[in-house]
Amino acid sequence: MSMFDYAGRDLPGRNGETDIRMKRRSFLKAVGLGAASLAMCGCTSVGQAGRARKMRPNILFFFTDDQRFDTIHALGNEHIITPNMDSFVRNGTTFTNAYIMGSMSGAVCMPSRAMLMSGRGLFHLEGAGKVIPPEHVTLPEVLRKAGYATFETGKWHQDSKTFARCFTAGGKIFFGGMSDHYKVPVRDFDPTGEYPRDKVYHDEGRHSSELFSDAAIKFLREYKDSKPFFVYISYTAPHDPRHMPKEYLEKYDPEKMVLPKSFMPKHPFDNGWMTGRDEKLAKWPRTPEEIRGHKAAYYAMITHVDAQIGRVIAALKQTGQAENTIIVFAGDNGLAVGRHGLMGKQSVYEHSVHVPLIFCGPGIPKGEKQDAFCYLLDIFPTLCDLTDLEIPETVEGHSLTPVISKRKGKVRDNLFFAYQDVQRSVRDERYKLIEYVVKGTRTTQLFDLVSDPWELDNLANSPKHAKELRRLRKELLRWKEELDDKGKFWDGYNASG
Repeated sequence: MSMFDYAGRDLPGRNGETDIRMKRRSFLKAVGLGAASLAMCGCTSVGQAGRARKMRPNILFFFTDDQRFDTIHALGNEHIITPNMDSFVRNGTTFTNAYIMGSMSGAVCMPSRAMLMSGRGLFHLEGAGKVIPPEHVTLPEVLRKAGYATFETGKWHQDSKTFARCFTAGGKIFFGGMSDHYKVPVRDFDPTGEYPRDKVYHDEGRHSSELFSDAAIKFLREYKDSKPFFVYISYTAPHDPRHMPKEYLEKYDPEKMVLPKSFMPKHPFDNGWMTGRDEKLAKWPRTPEEIRGHKAAYYAMITHVDAQIGRVIAALKQTGQAENTIIVFAGDNGLAVGRHGLMGKQSVYEHSVHVPLIFCGPGIPKGEKQDAFCYLLDIFPTLCDLTDLEIPETVEGHSLTPVISKRKGKVRDNLFFAYQDVQRSVRDERYKLIEYVVKGTRTTQLFDLVSDPWELDNLANSPKHAKELRRLRKELLRWKEELDDKGKFWDGYNASG
């Protein structure tokens, strides 16, 4: 089906079929309001359930920075401590194949956040995602116009004018990409929407994860309005510099850190981003000792932010609003930390584009894991469905409610990824193709992700896999046309090899 099918319209899919978006009322009907669903909604009677249906749920959105998909204990990582994220997994629906589309900027989190907020694809952003133009309706705008109080704290990687039209309240707002975690330049909410530079201050002595959580907790405890709220907490952790309270670092002994199977002293060829900022965080060649140290600090930061998430959840429960609140947990992109000899997220390997995504709340099944392919830009239309709001026509993502309700097993057949004008990729349920064109040199990788999830065994030159290579190259070109990818990458690309 086409990525550009909009809600409320019958548009032909790739094979001529129609795809009609399911609204929230259909979603609730599909999941049913039997005893189990009433319990999930916090309702004890049909009468209460009827009243709950008339009330739009609150939304509490936790967004972490540089958190890879495999850094949650409940999802199979026995080496990391994440009790609160584990609780989300137990009490919600986890999408195990959630991804970002990529980036045309070294600051991968900037377009990732623009896609999240606008629901638009990578090649339909303005200025690599720095600015979201007024004609691109944002998720907070939709909620605000529907009567929600919209609150933000933490990292906002877009422009201040977009922020002003999105939020009705905020606190400890950071306009930027990265900062010293103990000296974050923040601003208070400005009702004029101007956010002048002379209003920036540093709340020194508080870690960023604590600072932003404090702001959210304050809002939740003081909020007395009858309108629903949307609280967006955008952490800067576990992004480097990897600073956290000492007791969290002491939870992880670098010498006991297990190196990933894809650890390499250096990447085997020039991928077009070998000297970027992130790649300078460790020496070349990478050594096991240094990577173990980075991994211990990375895990410690995730455990620390997990604890701060727990504080916010405790405050939510104290307000009595927990039973009518949808919780979303996601990360903006992944991170290599030594995998394939890389440190950053400027690639299309799984460690860089695969992210966590969990939905919890009224009507959402508990303890479910869905392997449907999705992007972060699908969160926007999904939340519109879950709150019974129309999805703007500028949104290009797919609602995931048909998957959550089990009406459908998937919303896409495969996924496309890009990094700048040097890398393009497509993956399906088994195989993944990555193509590089760097300084006139062409490199192709083909991986069987079922037998080789670490992306180590390149099958591109295997005669047994020639058919798969041709098929995926055809899909790559289809995505190029569908997404309006007019990058310079294609100037040096020949699909025949």
